[in-house]
Amino acid sequence: MAASRLVRSIRALPAISPGIRRYGSSTSSSDTKEKVLQYFLTRSFSFQALMRWSISFKNWRLSIKNQPLHRIEALYGNIVASTFYTLEQGGGVRFKGHTEWFRPNRRGRYTWDFLQHKDTPIEGLDLSGSMVNFMGLSNIDSLPELRTLNLSHCHHLDDWALSRLHVFKDSLEVLSLAGCRQVTERGLATLHHLQNLKHLDLSDLPAVNNKGLTLILLEEVLPACEIVGIDYTDGLHTEIPASSEGTN
Repeated sequence: MAASRLVRSIRALPAISPGIRRYGSSTSSSDTKEKVLQYFLTRSFSFQALMRWSISFKNWRLSIKNQPLHRIEALYGNIVASTFYTLEQGGGVRFKGHTEWFRPNRRGRYTWDFLQHKDTPIEGLDLSGSMVNFMGLSNIDSLPELRTLNLSHCHHLDDWALSRLHVFKDSLEVLSLAGCRQVTERGLATLHHLQNLKHLDLSDLPAVNNKGLTLILLEEVLPACEIVGIDYTDGLHTEIPASSEGTN
């Protein structure tokens, strides 16, 4: 609708110089581009308002996707609420004693067969690439037997959200934070609570400085955990001085 109005407005623009015909006559491509440019220059306030609306819509959608599911939890219990939240995020759920994962199809649709497992503990959650944030984690933080949690490429996950993972200190064994671009070493420091962790993926974390030092510190506090994705040399820049002429 907005796009069609924009096209109609551009078509209605008068010629911007005596040598340019109105839209509909034989104008060149450069003439059309110039008219479009002038339209946006004269209507810049509309473009800015559109950008503000777009940001507001994204924030609203993020809030809706992560709202606490208190009503569902009250009706069906925390296992169903956690499953519903994860499937709505496009993720997957694996119940204890099962190898298959409950996931939506390519269109984001899923069945409610998981209600058959409303009393079966959840062992695995795959929220990779989802919109999960600090608020959204409240929908999964009451799973005492969760062993595997995939949070890779969750771009709304930050250090504050990581501090919430301490609730899984007695059960979590596998955790992936690969590609979480807001996570820093301060958030990773909060993982020291997860003493049962056996595998931790920290690949592609652009906001983490001094990755080598971070790895050393994490190995100190999580001695039984295999940490992958970072190396001791990450963040180290050593230069070998060139030998001077005449030096033995």
